[in-house]
Amino acid sequence: MTYRVGKVDVPALRGVNLSVAPGEFVAIMGPSGCGKSTLLHILGGLLKPTSGRVMVDGEDFAAMSDAARTDLRRRKIGFVFQRFNLFPTLTAEGNLKLAEQIHGNGRSAVDSSTRREILQLLRLENKMRHKPLELSGGEQQRVAIARAVINRPAIILADEPTGNLDSENSRIVLEMLEQLNRELKQTIVIITHNPEAAAVAARTIEMRDGMIVKDG
Repeated sequence: MTYRVGKVDVPALRGVNLSVAPGEFVAIMGPSGCGKSTLLHILGGLLKPTSGRVMVDGEDFAAMSDAARTDLRRRKIGFVFQRFNLFPTLTAEGNLKLAEQIHGNGRSAVDSSTRREILQLLRLENKMRHKPLELSGGEQQRVAIARAVINRPAIILADEPTGNLDSENSRIVLEMLEQLNRELKQTIVIITHNPEAAAVAARTIEMRDGMIVKDG
């Protein structure tokens, strides 16, 4: 993967070869600028690689049109971002329902028992009528996680999910990601600077200068 800066091609990823098994929990670590965010965005179809293949359940993201990539993301991938990206004018319930409707092309795709199970796992049952500014940072991140998993996607991609949280809320969020992976059998890939966050994953990948330097 390269970026064009003026008249110069700048490599962001170099010779990366990565395979993640269904149901695996993987952490990707490395210093700022090492390419881990670029890798996560390519895995999620947010960026199209300049070369190579990105296979998701036998479908190649790299060979798809923008519309096809969008559809595959909608069906199979949930994203958790460091900045939460919740709609401030909607309640927590409203943010979840919007995600359900997008997944279901305008109608809710989630039955009440599934919604209740996820809210219980994330300890959000009593927060559904609160807007984001009425929630703590940890609660906002848990709503963001609920939004990512509410439609039961096969894959969860999380970009520094504890980056804006204190140590106690970080611990809670990591425990919940681990529980979601264990109980809902979803594949989870997180990028992080935090060794404690990486320790929750079953497998840790280290990156330097756009390359994977350690896997396992």
